[in-house]
Amino acid sequence: VCCLEMTTKRKIIGRLVPCRCFRGEEEIVSVLDYSHCGLQQVPKEVFNFERTLEELYLDANQIEELPKQLFNCQALRKLSIPDNDLSSLPTTIASLVNLKELDISKNGIQDFPENIKCCKCLTIIEASVNPLSKLPDGFTQLLNLTQLYLNDAFLEFLPANFGRLVKLRILELRENHLKTLPKSMHKLTQLERLDLGNNEFSELPEVLEQIQNLKELWMDNNSLQILPGSIGKLKQLVYLDVSKNRIETVDLDISGCEGLEDLLLSSNMLQQLPDSIGLLKRLTTLKVDDN
Repeated sequence: VCCLEMTTKRKIIGRLVPCRCFRGEEEIVSVLDYSHCGLQQVPKEVFNFERTLEELYLDANQIEELPKQLFNCQALRKLSIPDNDLSSLPTTIASLVNLKELDISKNGIQDFPENIKCCKCLTIIEASVNPLSKLPDGFTQLLNLTQLYLNDAFLEFLPANFGRLVKLRILELRENHLKTLPKSMHKLTQLERLDLGNNEFSELPEVLEQIQNLKELWMDNNSLQILPGSIGKLKQLVYLDVSKNRIETVDLDISGCEGLEDLLLSSNMLQQLPDSIGLLKRLTTLKVDDN
C-alpha cells in the first residue's frame, strides 16, 4: 500500500501495480481512501482510475450526492460512504455489477432504487441509521447477500418474498417498527444471527421456529408477554435476549434449546421460572433481575 499526499488534508491510499504498456509503465490504483477529509463532493481525481478502482472509501464527509461518473467505475467491489449527507441512491447504481460490499449507513436515504437488483454480486449491505420506510421488491433479488444491516430505520414490514435471500447468515433489524415477519423467512436456513430488538412485536413470530440454524436471537425491548414452547425447537440457539419485554410466563419447552449458553430475561414480569430451566446444561449466564 502506498500513500500519496494529495493535499495537507487529503490522502489517497492505493495499491499500485505496474502495468507495462506500449508507452512505458503506468501505475494502476485499485484502492482510494478519502475518509474524514471534509469533502462536499466526490473528488474528480477518482475518475482517473475508473477502469481499475476496486475499493473506494468516502467515510465521514459531507457529500450530498453521488455523481453519475462514479458509476462508470465498473470494477468497483467495495463502496463505503457512511456518515455523509446523501438523501438518495441514484438508479445508476445498477451499473456497478461487480459490487460486493456497500456501506451507506448514517445518511438520509429514504429508499433503495428498484434496480438495486442489478447489483447481483452484493454480499454485504450496511444501511443502518437511514430513514428507510420500506424495501423494494427488487431488493429480494440480491440472492448472494450474506450480511444485511438495517438497524435504526423506519421499517414497518419486510417484502413478502424476503425469504428468497437464502444465503443470509446475519440479519440485523434493531430499532424499527416491525410487528410481524413474512412467512417466507422459513427459507433462511443459513441464518445464524437475527436481531429484532427494539421493535413492536407482541408475540414471538411463528416463522422463527423453522429457522433451525439460528444461534443468536435478540428480541429485547418489544412487547412479548409469553416465551412460548416453540422456542425449544431452536436446538442450535446459543444466545437469547428477551429482556425488557412484558413476559409473565416461560414455557417448559425452553429446555429444547439444549445448546443455550446465555439467557437474558431481565426487566420482565416473571414471578417464577419453569423447573425445566435446570435441563439447560450448557447455560453459563442467566439474568432474571428486575422481575
